[in-house]
Amino acid sequence: MNTLTSYLVIAVVALNIAGCFFLLRWTATKRAENASKTNTENKGQAPLETTGHVWDHDLTEYNNPLPRWWLNMFYLSIAFAIGYLLLYPGLGNVAGYFRWTSAHEHDVMAKAERETYLAAFTPFRESTVEQLVGNPTAMRMGQSLFNNSCAACHGSDARGAKGFPNLTDADWLYGGTPEIIQTTLREGRQGVMPAWKAAVGEVGITELVAYVRQLSGATDVSAPLAAAGKARYDMFCIACHGPEGKGNQALGAPNISDQIWLYGGDVASLTETLSNGRGGVMPSQKANMNEDQIRVLSAWVYAQSQTKTPTPTPTPAPASSPATP
Repeated sequence: MNTLTSYLVIAVVALNIAGCFFLLRWTATKRAENASKTNTENKGQAPLETTGHVWDHDLTEYNNPLPRWWLNMFYLSIAFAIGYLLLYPGLGNVAGYFRWTSAHEHDVMAKAERETYLAAFTPFRESTVEQLVGNPTAMRMGQSLFNNSCAACHGSDARGAKGFPNLTDADWLYGGTPEIIQTTLREGRQGVMPAWKAAVGEVGITELVAYVRQLSGATDVSAPLAAAGKARYDMFCIACHGPEGKGNQALGAPNISDQIWLYGGDVASLTETLSNGRGGVMPSQKANMNEDQIRVLSAWVYAQSQTKTPTPTPTPAPASSPATP
């Protein structure tokens, strides 16, 4: 808080404590005055002071001072308040003798909780990603890490969304080996698809879209447009995506010869991609996770992309040979 606000807080606190003290002293003074007065009706005791309120002619309201033990409790409360304000913050910007803050208290507790949490991953330190795939405990912890850190982009089922890769198939931009997955999680990735509209014009974009769709197996493509698009592809796109459109994992260039698209493979989506380009960022996780966590998370991601053993197709029984006459 600023200096003026701090002084205002100090003044309000000090006035409240002083007001409580003088109110108690005023109450105690009343008792002392009464104690000096005696009369024969009260047999030598202090006369009883009334408020002046009388009901039913003889029901009188007395104005007696607080009991001494009650007053002492209030004095102790005031002493406690003063001591507390000397030790802990409460007077504006005055830090107090212990210089305690809730932020520091939170940091200490958060650090202890994080150390306990990270210790749960230590048993997996000597295991490879392949070994962790077969460990149910590691898989549960990996899924928890994924849900907390990755599901917002890739979905809770890891199947991705437009602009976010599906992690459950075998199609990888940078590679799907355990080592590459760990590198991706640790260092992050930044993919850039440049815009080509300024270089090839609208007609050139239309031709490229036709050829890319033809590469991916589309049959409703104009042959002349696709042929013109191939010439442009060989000039501008082949360096990254390869002569057959299979991509290049070293560059993060996607395979455009299959039916797996990051931003969509329809005419409108491809036109947008080629015209204006795309930019994708996979953030580095090394600031949020240690190596043990990255290894466990990598194992879970790796497990999602492994092809399940297909059910073998039954081999038909050989036809019976005709009987020999």
